[in-house]
Amino acid sequence: MARTHSFSDLGPARRTFFERGSVPSGQVPDAILQSWKRCQGMGLRAEKAPAIEPVPAARLREMRERNERLWRLARAELEALAADAAATGSIVILTDDQGWILDAEGHPVFLDRAGRVALMPGACWNEAQVGTNAIGTAIADGHSLEVRGGEHYLSPHRILSCSAVPIFDPYGQLVGVLDISGDASVPHMHALGLARLAVANIEHRYFDDGIADCELLRLHRDPALLGSAREGLLAFRNGKLLAANDAGLQLFGLGRGELGRASYEALFDDSLSRLRDDGVLLDRHGRALYGRVHQASDDRPRRPSLRPAITVSAAVQPSRADAPLFDAALEAELERACRIIDAELPVLVQGETGTGKEVFARELHRRCSRSRKPFVAVNCAALPEGLIEAELFGYEEGAFTGARKHGSPGLLRQADGGVLFLDEIGDMPLALQPRLLRVLQERELSPLGGGKPVKLDFALICATHRQLEEAIGDGRFRPDLYYRISHHCIRIPSLRDHPDRARLVLALWQRISHGRQLDGEALAQLAGYPWPGNLRQLSACLRTLVALSEPGALLRVESLPTYLRDAPAPATARPAPALAEDLETLAETAMRDALAACDGNVARAARRLGISRSTLYRRLGSDPRRS
Repeated sequence: MARTHSFSDLGPARRTFFERGSVPSGQVPDAILQSWKRCQGMGLRAEKAPAIEPVPAARLREMRERNERLWRLARAELEALAADAAATGSIVILTDDQGWILDAEGHPVFLDRAGRVALMPGACWNEAQVGTNAIGTAIADGHSLEVRGGEHYLSPHRILSCSAVPIFDPYGQLVGVLDISGDASVPHMHALGLARLAVANIEHRYFDDGIADCELLRLHRDPALLGSAREGLLAFRNGKLLAANDAGLQLFGLGRGELGRASYEALFDDSLSRLRDDGVLLDRHGRALYGRVHQASDDRPRRPSLRPAITVSAAVQPSRADAPLFDAALEAELERACRIIDAELPVLVQGETGTGKEVFARELHRRCSRSRKPFVAVNCAALPEGLIEAELFGYEEGAFTGARKHGSPGLLRQADGGVLFLDEIGDMPLALQPRLLRVLQERELSPLGGGKPVKLDFALICATHRQLEEAIGDGRFRPDLYYRISHHCIRIPSLRDHPDRARLVLALWQRISHGRQLDGEALAQLAGYPWPGNLRQLSACLRTLVALSEPGALLRVESLPTYLRDAPAPATARPAPALAEDLETLAETAMRDALAACDGNVARAARRLGISRSTLYRRLGSDPRRS
């Protein structure tokens, strides 16, 4: 049936129900009619304004602390939706599982108007309190729905058009509701779809820390959607389906009532070993599902780091032993990057692990016009998701459990006037990327828990070892954020590509050797090794040789670490392909060669190439072994 918007449109249906006590069949959606009946049964009077009193600020803080995980995981979606809502005269609302409003953001005029009917933080909007409404009815039914104008049970709420989606945790328990509300006189055609997409992201984020003692499967019929909020997540313990997101349940037509009951054998034809080896499983109907499986500890893989996650420092002249070694090409890159930074544009530094991206960034800070101000370095791969948001953007007192008594200004404000260095930006959680983008666009931020927006002034340097273009294709990095941070890109070459490794080894050795000597064979072995850990590994090796020898000693091959003594002679470099040769063809040929070398094992081929399985499937088709 066609949906009506205004109170007057529903006048006949309301008179039929409220005055005559009859059922207005076909005049209102069934979910609305059933809610009206529940509200009538609770003795609510449709014409009476509800007595809603928002709780005091201290009680609201307690509610937020009690729902800290929900509030934290939903924060990025609230930020992203708030900008869209403000542009359409709407607001976005987050509640707990009882309908208590934890947060509301969006258009300031409609926030004020909604406040007149107590649609505001600290108020309770369950059905028992305010009758039929999107929040309360979504809680009662456990389903998303829209409630427009006169469909609200209480007539004062006819000014509202609301779209609400319940939020469930991995175990199928209701934890809250996300709602988009606006003026009932204006069509809000896409509000429910936007709310559903946001909730899918929130529910997906609940799995970021894994599920304890479970094998977590990430699956989809389309391998290109793996890693996105549309992938199915299913956690099994002892062969039983313990937890899942909505997308995972939909793959098998299951409801949340099946959690804890459905078995692995009832859903799949293949064993988990095939998913581990080939990245594919067949369900009981013979349909292919692509994905991966891992334990909770593997859910968000991070490379171990001995460096602190956060450092705040001033520009200093490095000692001779620690001074960076830049060849003519990198010196030229530094000069260009310095001009970019001084023009208040961001710089993106790319390169493999250990190539010296942070060294480059610190030297850039030392040479630029902001050298007298702080250099704030944040390793995005070494901070838990919740801490990244709190440490970067700051928070007010009481914003969440564990917050410092007087809050925190945040690292963005500590970098004021100086340089903010976001290392491993490619590992920043997808949920926080919209908020960072907004800060970079507007150059102001609002701390978690409220507070006045603060203007910001910092230069931005980002670094990553990841291929961000591939991450964009896999849905792990936002393209709009990439274009915002990549005004000027610098790629630091790996050590194996250095044109004169012997000269570089000697230059590093002379700085730290204190009179020790390397004989020709040892130098050749050091220069010929490919150094997968790049400069960091080479520097650590040379310092270890110094520590294990006496001043003035002559070091021979026997003094080198075992992995260097046993390394094969350097392979002859392959000639570079002709410029006219098609790069796409070269890439596909390399993928097919890797598959052949791995006997068709997709997982091993992907690891050998250093790419994801989804990339192999996307480039070579749904069954690469047949290509």
